Amino acid sequence: MLIISDSKSLKNICYRLREADFVTVDTEFLRDKTYWPKLCLVQLAGPDELAAVDPLASGIDLTPLSELFDDERVLKVFHSARQDLEIFFHAFGRLPHPIVDTQIAAMVCGFGDSVGYDTLVKRLTGEHIDKGQRFTDWSHRPLSEKQINYALDDVTHLRRIHEDLARQIKKSDRTSWLDEEMAVLTSPETYRLDPENAWRRLKTRSNDGRYLSVLRELAEWREREAQRRDVPRNRVIRDEQLFDIATQRPADSKALARTRGLQSQVAEGRQGKELLSAVQRGLEKPREQQPRPVERENLPSELAPLVDLLKILLKMKCAEAEVAPKLVAGVADLERIAMGQKENVAAMAGWRKELFGTDAQKLRRGELALRVNGDRVEILEVENKEAAE
Repeated sequence: MLIISDSKSLKNICYRLREADFVTVDTEFLRDKTYWPKLCLVQLAGPDELAAVDPLASGIDLTPLSELFDDERVLKVFHSARQDLEIFFHAFGRLPHPIVDTQIAAMVCGFGDSVGYDTLVKRLTGEHIDKGQRFTDWSHRPLSEKQINYALDDVTHLRRIHEDLARQIKKSDRTSWLDEEMAVLTSPETYRLDPENAWRRLKTRSNDGRYLSVLRELAEWREREAQRRDVPRNRVIRDEQLFDIATQRPADSKALARTRGLQSQVAEGRQGKELLSAVQRGLEKPREQQPRPVERENLPSELAPLVDLLKILLKMKCAEAEVAPKLVAGVADLERIAMGQKENVAAMAGWRKELFGTDAQKLRRGELALRVNGDRVEILEVENKEAAE
């Protein structure tokens, strides 16, 4: 059991790991009290060694770790990488590269939608993962032997999982499928948190331009304040309070204090002044600069049965190809296909179109039919006279 808590030891192990073809990586972090994830442990495993790096150790320099992540010769292997990558993007200002996410690789190989690490371990190695330390406090020091063993399990078995999945993907000639998914996962745009777009995460039903303009300014202020103080957004001000302020549009501290859950001392202090300024900025925006929500076209009721048929077709095509349906198309994609849309539909491009999209269009045009034959559902080519004419 190797715990890395000093810069020299970290430099040495990263130097050795840079000789490997791939390194498995995982993290342990806390986020319940902070805006930015607090990195508490980084687990690494090469072919012949593994280690847990303590980023909270006094004086430790993580530069060798960032250099390992930058090394194009070494593939970095994660499972369910999104949060890990967000942490490293914030810590180092860039993403590890190249990477592979075994959760996505498993979906490409037909292991189901968003398959968990412990499930993959059991199915591919026959081992059992003890999840008893899942909710432990990873910031507490010293870490116990149970904690370290639990953390290292997440990279130990990942070596075997990666190798097995890589062989399956190569055998089925689906490397390009996986590469397409990794391109999205490793795009810096996926992890940039733009305060100006914070309002888009809020679930509001209003389409009123002035309301949305004020809400955008309020949400941007909250995002910047949460980042500055490194606290969760709702520790600054809750969503429902933003909605009420955007609705009431108070002009002074007394009116602000009457909005939902805001105490008078807050309304009269620095935070209150900044909230009122945000309201004023929103109200001053001309109509052409007011935000417009992305309006999703409602599915006509008569097309609902077609969506159901498309779901069946999707399951059949994915079962035949041994790939997870979630990776190919979501419900929104199916609804857009049913309405005859092609733009901004992932299922209508690349390998997804070849696997499913083309047949989905044929089904919509009446050139495919689904037939029950005994205990099976079959796909039939049919002649569409109207399309022929």
